[in-house]
Formats: sequence, structure tokens, C-alpha cells
Amino acid sequence: MERMAWKGQIRQGCKEEYIRRHHAIWPEMLNILQKAGIRNYTIFCTDNELFGYYECDKGVAYAEQVQAQSEVVARWNQSMQDVLDLEMDPVTGAQPKLEVVFRMD
Repeated sequence: MERMAWKGQIRQGCKEEYIRRHHAIWPEMLNILQKAGIRNYTIFCTDNELFGYYECDKGVAYAEQVQAQSEVVARWNQSMQDVLDLEMDPVTGAQPKLEVVFRMD
């Protein structure tokens, strides 16, 4: 199991809408995440700054590949563009990975 963490920014005035959309996340989006081997996915927020964390049963590269090939993920990302500012890795199409500097197991 590998861990993945990312960061992002909610656009000014869009925090409530961002939260609302995640409370109504599409079932097909959840299915793709599960198919990608993603579990224990949590998104934290402070002010408008986001920090996402998830675990990848099949590895981060596999999770990125499944998401990159998914029409559902593409639609979800498109639907979130008006409330989010995310830096995306041009190679993987996913958020850049944060560097691990400490871990306590």
C-alpha cells in the first residue's frame, strides 16, 4: 500500500459549494476511485486551502493511470474547475505528490 497526498486551493467565495459537491459526490466517481485501489480518502480544509490524503492498495501509479483513463474523472474534474485552483502534473494528469518528510507507523 502506498500513500498519496495533494494540495489545492478553493476559489474565493466557493468553499460552501465545494463542500456541497463532495457531500453529493457521484456514485460512479466513488466506483472509479475504488477501482483504482484508493481507500481511506480524506480531504482536509483550512480557510480555502485543501489537503487531500488517500491510500493506494495497488500503488499510486496504478491509481493515477485508472483515473487518467476515466471519462467519469474527466467529467468530475471539469465540473470542479469553477470552484478549484489545482496545479496538475502534465505527465500523470494528477495533482503533484507531496514529499513525505515524516511518518509514524
